[in-house]
Amino acid sequence: MIDRNRPAASGPSGEPGAAPGRAAKHAFVTLVTNADYARGALALVRSIQFSGTSADIVVLHTQAVTQDELSAVQKLGARLIQVDLLPTSDAFNQRHARSKILLNAPFTKGRKPAFHTPLDNFAKLRLWQLVEYQRCIFIDADALVLKNIDQLFLYPQFSAAPNVYESLSDFHRLNSGVFVAEPSLETFSDMLRALDQPDVFWRRTDQTFLQSYFPDWHGLPVFFNMLQYVWFNMPELWDWSSIGVLHYQYEKPWETGHPRSQQLMPLIDLWHAYLSGENIPDIASLPNPVKPA
Repeated sequence: MIDRNRPAASGPSGEPGAAPGRAAKHAFVTLVTNADYARGALALVRSIQFSGTSADIVVLHTQAVTQDELSAVQKLGARLIQVDLLPTSDAFNQRHARSKILLNAPFTKGRKPAFHTPLDNFAKLRLWQLVEYQRCIFIDADALVLKNIDQLFLYPQFSAAPNVYESLSDFHRLNSGVFVAEPSLETFSDMLRALDQPDVFWRRTDQTFLQSYFPDWHGLPVFFNMLQYVWFNMPELWDWSSIGVLHYQYEKPWETGHPRSQQLMPLIDLWHAYLSGENIPDIASLPNPVKPA
């Protein structure tokens, strides 16, 4: 279920369900399923606003997030919409519980924080129910928009950047942290049918499912979803002046002293600047990572 009319989803006009620009045909969309990602969404929403976009900004959130946790995001003018988790079967839910994901498809390249709940990821498919918009750009709440990327609204469904952060051999896999979609109730219904099949296991949850559902996905340049591990794994790819979206995959910038914090400190400091709205630097002037000799 998707609820556009509850009081907690009121827009800046104070009218329940109102959006900051109801005539808008396009929207940036993110998903918040717990208090940690509410913090992430605050930095993300502020970064989108700094980009000068004319599109709506929509925050889908589940009942697990309180009104207090969302109040700062709402004050920025984002449109809040409460959604339910998908109506998947008990067997599906058990197969995609965090403990089963870690057992059957462990993360070997990086560390997922304790608040990461894989099953919640599938709720981002609710985006396809936002039929008041012609096209949406979904961005995970652990990301920042560093420059105007409204041009992506001209890209087709389904457009996404590759999951590149270790080597160029990963160009064949998409990363679902940023993608372009066209809302459709028919598509949403068909997705639910394809998602919850007997014994199916989506090892990287929504990401694996979306690549299967859209096998002919349109590849975006990596700069539209620059994964933070590129900073130290592939520094030759990093160019601040080109990056549209910085995505903090694996460890999150609001975690204190995580295992990669020293390596990623410049990126963590940048995230905190957007969180507070203070001392946000000129992105193009930031030093790129040092390339190995």
